[in-house]
Amino acid sequence: MIKLNIKDETSSLKSVVLGTAVHSGPVPLAEEAYDPKSLQHILAGTYPKEEDMIGEIAAFTAVLEKHNVQVFSPKVIANCNQIFARDIAFVIEDKLIKANILPDREREFDAIKYVLKKIHEDQIIYPPKEVHIEGGDVMPWNDHIFIGTYTGPDYADYITARTNKAAVEFLKEKFPNKTVKAFELRKSNTNPKENALHLDCCFQPIGRDMAILHKNGFLVEEEYQWLVDYFGKDKVFEITKEEMYNMMSNVFSISPTVVVSERNFTRLNNWLRDRGITVEEIPYAEVSKQGGLLRCSTLPLVRE
Repeated sequence: MIKLNIKDETSSLKSVVLGTAVHSGPVPLAEEAYDPKSLQHILAGTYPKEEDMIGEIAAFTAVLEKHNVQVFSPKVIANCNQIFARDIAFVIEDKLIKANILPDREREFDAIKYVLKKIHEDQIIYPPKEVHIEGGDVMPWNDHIFIGTYTGPDYADYITARTNKAAVEFLKEKFPNKTVKAFELRKSNTNPKENALHLDCCFQPIGRDMAILHKNGFLVEEEYQWLVDYFGKDKVFEITKEEMYNMMSNVFSISPTVVVSERNFTRLNNWLRDRGITVEEIPYAEVSKQGGLLRCSTLPLVRE
């Protein structure tokens, strides 16, 4: 059996589900796009090829296994994009919470049922249907749970609005020992440079006390400023709109001292190395064309 344990974003990783690009299907139609970045590449004819994404995920797997991480992969569903494992579930402490995702992605959760069988049933939580929540918006960080949300009256108009107010209340109820801190995110169905699809598209803790941040991803400046004050200005790596578009905040921590990053993120990777962090650089630019990167591809189960 797997003893779930996730208290933060960076403690030493022992077990993870990593998405798969095998049999990810044909290029979607424009009206089938889940996010503006995918839409942009569909229209431009630059949507990523399956074999390129398979190679990128293989490189990610190799790095995880090099660091002795147990890697699970979803069962392959023909013609189904199963790369973004973070969208389907997430773990806080010793509980796995099923994400309430876009309805036609339900099959992706079924594809990890063989992993769920290794977890005690009473540790798996199925939120009620009015709770909209995805793992990219949820970050356990010690005594806090950071959560990205959108609570505007036009919520239903945004396919990019994935986590609602009911989800914030749900996490407060389920984890009364934690401080749940919500952040309103900027949403756009059409402009990927003005859209924070999830919280991890504009923010992520790194190491033991640092963070990557993109100010324009936050709708409320005071909420952004709260994070700057929480981590300390000298501990924050601020990314530009272009870097946010390239998913620079969406790296992945194997431990407080090891980060997996895209090989083209030169500015960030140098900043991390200057602070004593080992950076494992891999190619992941093709996957990023679908509006997600390294953190989005993972569902961590156990950190020490």
